[in-house]
Amino acid sequence: MDPRTSAQDVMRCDLCETAVVQMHCDTCLVNLCTACIGKHILTGESKDHKVVKFQDRKSTLLYPECTTHNKERCKMHCKQCNIPVCISCIESNQHLGHELSNILRILDKKKDIFKKERNELNETIYPTYQDIASDVQNKISQLEKEYGDLSTAITKHGEDWHREIDKLVNELKAEVDVMKNTQLQTLQKYLDEINKTMSDIKDEIDSIEMAIDTNDLSNLFTITSNVQRYRNLPSRIMLSLPKFIPRKLQGEELTKLFGSLSSRSLTSDKHGYSMKTTQKSPEAGSSPPVKQLLDQPKTVTTIDTGYRELYNVTCLSDEEIWTSGFDSTMKLYSINQGSLLKSITTKSGNGPQDIAVTKSGDLIYTDSWDKTVNIVNNEKIEEVIRLKNWRPYGVCSTSSGDFLVIMDSDDNKQSKVLRYSGSTEKQTIQFDDKGKPLYSFRHYDIHYITENRNLDICVSDSGAKAVVVVNQAGKLRFRYTGYTPAPKNKPFSPRGITTDSQSHILTADDNNHCVHIIDQDGQFLRYIDCGLSRPWRLCIDTNDNLFVAQCLNKQVKKIKYLYSI
Repeated sequence: MDPRTSAQDVMRCDLCETAVVQMHCDTCLVNLCTACIGKHILTGESKDHKVVKFQDRKSTLLYPECTTHNKERCKMHCKQCNIPVCISCIESNQHLGHELSNILRILDKKKDIFKKERNELNETIYPTYQDIASDVQNKISQLEKEYGDLSTAITKHGEDWHREIDKLVNELKAEVDVMKNTQLQTLQKYLDEINKTMSDIKDEIDSIEMAIDTNDLSNLFTITSNVQRYRNLPSRIMLSLPKFIPRKLQGEELTKLFGSLSSRSLTSDKHGYSMKTTQKSPEAGSSPPVKQLLDQPKTVTTIDTGYRELYNVTCLSDEEIWTSGFDSTMKLYSINQGSLLKSITTKSGNGPQDIAVTKSGDLIYTDSWDKTVNIVNNEKIEEVIRLKNWRPYGVCSTSSGDFLVIMDSDDNKQSKVLRYSGSTEKQTIQFDDKGKPLYSFRHYDIHYITENRNLDICVSDSGAKAVVVVNQAGKLRFRYTGYTPAPKNKPFSPRGITTDSQSHILTADDNNHCVHIIDQDGQFLRYIDCGLSRPWRLCIDTNDNLFVAQCLNKQVKKIKYLYSI
């Protein structure tokens, strides 16, 4: 009787196939008799053999079943097809010319890869995540302490002042809390994501450990490593905290003397966690560096926009500007490169009447045909205000986060300025102390609006041929109606309007192809021409560079006109 085909269910040695199995190699998953142990160690595929008694083996060898031939086990692996194959598969010539390997060799290679990846996760990636998480936690503790010191400094300085400024003290402390909470939320979110990733890495390590220890080859080939996604390590947070800048009592305006908070900054060296102010409006009460007007303003750069007619420009940052013109497209340009970065079409398909950037960096535009004010956030357009019987024209974002809109009535008999907080109307400015309209209201009149550092509201009114300035409460301060002699000796024709860090008011003059600069009390200072052609909308970046949208040649000019003392 052939012992290999005996009816008795006796395990035989995998090498000689005759002797009863007594030993087992856990590394190669091979059953052995005593006589074949030496031969296996010398000729086996693996270098690190673990030969144990058969009853002490970790598990039984479980070769994967062949998907083509029933009850056949696959002991080879086809490289080209990347599948296990059995002897019948080989004999059928389906894999003729393909590179075949012992499946145990493939198993060893795969386990070696898993071991290396496990070591990388344990020794490099996970410790780095731990270090960064610890660093973020330290930054949070630092932030708590520094913001506490900041609140203390504001309180101490506030105690030196009269009871009338208590409201200002509370407002600044509230701003500190908002800034603190915003940064804490950002840091905590970052920390939560790192901790989540660390947990995923631990799960990945456990999965790899299971793969290394498994002998179920069918399951092994279904396991895929995700180590690559963790090699892109998180960024370290660069924390920059605001400072309180106190000023001594000098009997001047409280808002200018009390002090201010510097801009906050919380950045990483990669995109994803950044909290920088883009085009931050000057805060009331802050004291900017003193600057003077250049004798000869200089053109720094010129950007071609390609509009049929260019009307509007507004600064997103010191590197990017938004523009709009005759059509419905609003374009974002790189200032240094002069290249188009993105384009957004208005919701209604109408051309925007005016554009501005909010304190949070969102684009806002007015649509006089659709009678709406809209905000663009992450390229999604949200209607914030829909008017009835009124057409919005100029719009600006204020230092408090509100925005101002100047509008005309449908019957062309009224014009007014409304202050909004979101979609909520907070203030109406329409008449002077004598009940007379502050602004012209003919259909073809053009109105732009901006807020000055002293919180004055400045409107360029083409119909009245004037710049109309009211204080924060809406009381008329002055009207500026131009200065003679003008560069082209033509009547003042105001268009775009903006203000700078020195509280200068700058207004484009379409007739005289120049920009007027007046001080905050309406006194003329000088003209800027720089070869301008029909200047329309204006804006100022944080470095007091002037940007002028020129209507007919479709260009934006960047002009330097101030210098620091």
